[in-house]
Amino acid sequence: MHFFLLYIDPGSGSYILQLIIAAVLGISIFFKNFWLSIKAFIFGKKPKDKEENDATE
Repeated sequence: MHFFLLYIDPGSGSYILQLIIAAVLGISIFFKNFWLSIKAFIFGKKPKDKEENDATE
């Protein structure tokens, strides 16, 4: 039988971990924005621009 010992050095392991975290956060932000645009379409509200919010404060 062949036994394969797999090894991931710390540099590669931390890079893979960063990729996974970035993918999860990117996907969550994408779906949050997508959900907000669907809600805005259904309820007829436009998302406020940051410039409009700054002017009213």
